[in-house]
Amino acid sequence: MSEYLPGLAGVPATKSNISDIDGEKGILAYRGYPIEELAKNSSFEETTLLLLDGRLPTETELQEFTQQIIDNRDIKFHTRGLMKNLPAAGHPMEMLQTVVASLSMFYPGSECLTGGGSCDDLNYIHNTTVKIISRLPSIVAMWEHIRNGYDPVKPRHDLSYAENFLYMLTGKDPDPMLAKIMDVCLILHAEHTINASTFAVLVNASTLANPYSVIAAAIGALSGPLHGGANQRVVEMLDEIGSADKAEEYIDNKLKNKDVIWGMGHREYKTKDPRATILQGLVAELMQSRGGDISPAFEIAKVVEEVCEDRLAKKGVYANVDFYSGILYSEMGIPPDQFTTIFAIARSAGWLAHWREQLGDNRIFRPTQVYTGEPIRHYVDISKR
Repeated sequence: MSEYLPGLAGVPATKSNISDIDGEKGILAYRGYPIEELAKNSSFEETTLLLLDGRLPTETELQEFTQQIIDNRDIKFHTRGLMKNLPAAGHPMEMLQTVVASLSMFYPGSECLTGGGSCDDLNYIHNTTVKIISRLPSIVAMWEHIRNGYDPVKPRHDLSYAENFLYMLTGKDPDPMLAKIMDVCLILHAEHTINASTFAVLVNASTLANPYSVIAAAIGALSGPLHGGANQRVVEMLDEIGSADKAEEYIDNKLKNKDVIWGMGHREYKTKDPRATILQGLVAELMQSRGGDISPAFEIAKVVEEVCEDRLAKKGVYANVDFYSGILYSEMGIPPDQFTTIFAIARSAGWLAHWREQLGDNRIFRPTQVYTGEPIRHYVDISKR
């Protein structure tokens, strides 16, 4: 194939049985299970094991995996020391990429990733997967305290994945409703076929790079505003609009100037992102639990979505997962620049599932190009130029 397609739009990059999207019908499924059913009935721990192993675990398997996650939450003091020497004003995604990349120096053992096309050491793959998934939320929560000049909160071993993250982030026992909302958010963000950050996983994994470098590369890709960073931009956009009565004029001006409307549109979906629908429901549920008063941001967001649907639905542009996730995190008291790190925590499950899958049938990525430069020409001495 020699045709150039910008952004590799529609070009299959791999074969995978991890997740699937029907963009016309607005369906997202992990291993064949619709995202709506998993969000309603599963937990992040169970969903992670489903993504990794390809099937829903037994009760014993889930208990063992959950305990492994709990046992690996602690972070070595060397890593804490590194974090304390990073600039406090740095973006949390920059911190996360730096720290994750450094972990291979503290947790060696990637000797199986040498020479061949795959790694047959399943224990190494599993143990490393557990370490990464366990430690990402600890790192993110620790940074919130460290960058503000305080010692981090130690993890607890009696809490679920979502509960422990909120506890480490705030230092307070998590509200059960907020913990449940966080758990659903993690499930919704855990996997989404071959997006930009997952493609970064495949490319880096195909070189047999160590898994910490693989995940650090994915974090770098996710940090961009056209990928995971969009949820922070949505909240900034809503703040800029200011009030619901100004939303229509704001959106029309954006469309007139052909500016980006953050949180709207997705290359895969021609209807509303199913994850956005679930998140919108969670925001409404949270508002209801607080007496029914609608927050200004949610009120503005609903008008923005209505205006965008009126103007853009015919083009297949609807709200995506980023549109409501940022609003939800804001209502939970999470700083906006931490939104994308939560995305990374959740997506680590999908990234590592793809890392495993790539190693199982590996071939290094080496795409071609369409050359548009000069034809062959001869060197001219500098005195004759």
